[in-house]
Amino acid sequence: MKFQVNRDVFAEAVSFAVKLLPQRTTQPILSGVLLSAEDGALTLSSFDYEVSSQTEIPAEVDEAGTALVSGRLLADIASRLPNAPVVFEKVDNKIAVTCGSARFTLLSMPVEEYPTLPQVSEQTGVLPADDFAAAVAQVAVAASRDDVTPVITGVQLEVGDNSLSLVATDRYRVAIRAIDWDSGQSSAEGVTALVPARTLSEIGKTFGHAGTVSVSIVRGEDRELIAFSSEKRTVTSLLIKGNFPPVRRLFPETVDNYAVLNTAELVDAVRRVALVLEREAALRFSFSIDGLTLEAAGAEQAQASESIDAHLHGEDTVVSLKPSFLLDALSAVHSEFVRVSFTKTENPNKPGPVLITSQSSKDQPGSDDYKYLLQPNLLLR
Repeated sequence: MKFQVNRDVFAEAVSFAVKLLPQRTTQPILSGVLLSAEDGALTLSSFDYEVSSQTEIPAEVDEAGTALVSGRLLADIASRLPNAPVVFEKVDNKIAVTCGSARFTLLSMPVEEYPTLPQVSEQTGVLPADDFAAAVAQVAVAASRDDVTPVITGVQLEVGDNSLSLVATDRYRVAIRAIDWDSGQSSAEGVTALVPARTLSEIGKTFGHAGTVSVSIVRGEDRELIAFSSEKRTVTSLLIKGNFPPVRRLFPETVDNYAVLNTAELVDAVRRVALVLEREAALRFSFSIDGLTLEAAGAEQAQASESIDAHLHGEDTVVSLKPSFLLDALSAVHSEFVRVSFTKTENPNKPGPVLITSQSSKDQPGSDDYKYLLQPNLLLR
């Protein structure tokens, strides 16, 4: 094997290929990146049985062939090479990498022991890459990080007629966002896929500027996986098995009692007042016709309070919210104003979950359908 590639293009391709590789693996062979050179192209692949990445870049191929090298090491080398063409040549069981006056010799791992990457051919649908990346960032933050209950560590993708909904929960909050979706000629409505949130977050960042993203959901006896493809790049992930909780029923159809606030002002006030709080403590939010007052009582008698403008529609309301969870919602709203809606429970003295949505102006709701329900654990238990 011998080929030459552009330094910047190669470095970007290696970075993509290794991004989803685990930091540690019990099988050293799975830490490798497979290089396949033929017909004027170089294909880089990685696979750890759960997630795979594959990309193709142009290459001047003098001699076709394959090689398997350490992914992390190759990425470190590629990111620091001088600005010159990169030449790879396989000699016996070693790989010589030359770039300008820099030269590296890498050990080639046994290609025959490397697993075969999953192949996905049938497309389920296509969606706008920028909307997809934004939706993933808005929703994935609400997924659980506790592996004890794997089913809520994922983001549920739900295919509708012309839209794709993303849903996540950690029992204390629920986030939902729908985006445009084109199923083409396929009848994919009603199809669901539960994707690990960490993997989906990386995929969203990777394909955020790709134009469009093709999605394939594969169901079979031996595997259930999802594939995302765009611009000669493909990522596959095994799906999480299990039934996602029916969290949509937690969202009220209408809410009459709500407040509209400036998003940036609320974020700044929450961050300031929360400084005196202990780690898991909540902030007290008092909404009235005069505005919003935030109050915190910290350790060793430390206290803080602040008042900001708020336009209240309905009755005075007092709620206690975990500041980090609220800030996650406010950072995902992406609008100048935010609507904080108050739901009711059967107990008039016990406020229901708080619904966070975007607000274009003081009087106009936001144009997207992003919804974030805070403290739904009261209803999920």
